[in-house]
Amino acid sequence: MSNYRTIISQGMWNNNIVIGQSLALCPLLAVTSSATNGLGLGLATTAVMVAANVLVSMAKVIISKAVRIPVNIIIIATLVTMIDAILNAWLHPLHKVLGLFIPLIVTNCAILGRVESFASRNPVLPSCVDGLSMGLGFTWVLVALGGLREVIGSGTLFSNASLLLGEHFAFLEMTVIPDYRGVLLVILPPGGFLILGVMLGIKQKLTLMDKERQRADDVVAGGNV
Repeated sequence: MSNYRTIISQGMWNNNIVIGQSLALCPLLAVTSSATNGLGLGLATTAVMVAANVLVSMAKVIISKAVRIPVNIIIIATLVTMIDAILNAWLHPLHKVLGLFIPLIVTNCAILGRVESFASRNPVLPSCVDGLSMGLGFTWVLVALGGLREVIGSGTLFSNASLLLGEHFAFLEMTVIPDYRGVLLVILPPGGFLILGVMLGIKQKLTLMDKERQRADDVVAGGNV
């Protein structure tokens, strides 16, 4: 269980795709003008990561190392094509909003990186947990960044959730600041960079505080011994 806790903490926080590794910034900044868009892309990416990790982990014994990377790319591309078709069929408004960034999941180096560094070297269950934790870690950053930009930019949260994600998500829609004029800069790409910079700074500060606390605990423990 300790290994699984480590895998989850790495994906959700310590080695998070965005705030830990600074990867996938292009789709992150492009689609997070609202929390709804971020949630849609995040869930699609999570589905691909989990399925890719599981399939690669299952097939690692029959895939030669000489062709492992091309085969992994083919697996990821196939999964992304399936997700793209599913979104286009059942969530067409969301598919139109996300546009090119769904097919571009294939080029997300974080997915190929986890498949190559983890799934191809570990059993199926840990690989599934790793894909899920990495995907959900990416999703919460997308939703948080999109939510902050949406609230500051237009005073709403999860706007058009029922239209983009389906009627079951209508409960997410809310007006946080009534009669709010909004700040256009925050919704535009420069605002995405600003909010992301703040999030990275907060993560770095919390990491340093945690290290200092651990160092203090070690000193106290050493003194007691």
